[in-house]
Amino acid sequence: MRKLVHFVHTSLDGFVDGPNGEFDWPQMGPELSAYSFGLDDRSAMVLYGRVVWEMMASYWPIAESVSDHPHDLAYAPKWRAMPKVVASRTLQEAEHGARVIGTDLPTEVAELKQGDGGDVLLMGGSRLAASLMALGLVDEVHVGVHPVVLGGGKPFLPPAEGRYALQLLDSRVCDGQVVLSRYRTA
Repeated sequence: MRKLVHFVHTSLDGFVDGPNGEFDWPQMGPELSAYSFGLDDRSAMVLYGRVVWEMMASYWPIAESVSDHPHDLAYAPKWRAMPKVVASRTLQEAEHGARVIGTDLPTEVAELKQGDGGDVLLMGGSRLAASLMALGLVDEVHVGVHPVVLGGGKPFLPPAEGRYALQLLDSRVCDGQVVLSRYRTA
């Protein structure tokens, strides 16, 4: 059975984007990039919520033409090759070969986890992650805390009903600035 792994970047004050939705603050140095690529390499597919999907789908297909950052140049072909699933109640279809789910999220995500092979990697976002946490479908949470205070935006995890116990598996500093922690859900 596959694990569902949530990988997210957050600010020190706990936001996944800024007050106006900006996502220009994560610093992808060589160590954090290598960690991210390792997650991709062990995953069978990437799962996105609609908001993160729209951001990713607008950037990664053209990344090499608008960026010369080493992370972007290495990640763009990986992104294009990776099987992609989008959870949405409003999208009927998605470009770039992505499959759309969302009519029965608990069942559909449980079916994704039933497959053989690598993990299901949930990239970023907050609402989908919170919904899947509440359903008990998230197995691990990997959080990169960046040294920036955004002062508002979308919280890493919206307020939840009840409490979630997590077990710290490991924590380290990447590139001398990003604290990366890996948790298992209890």
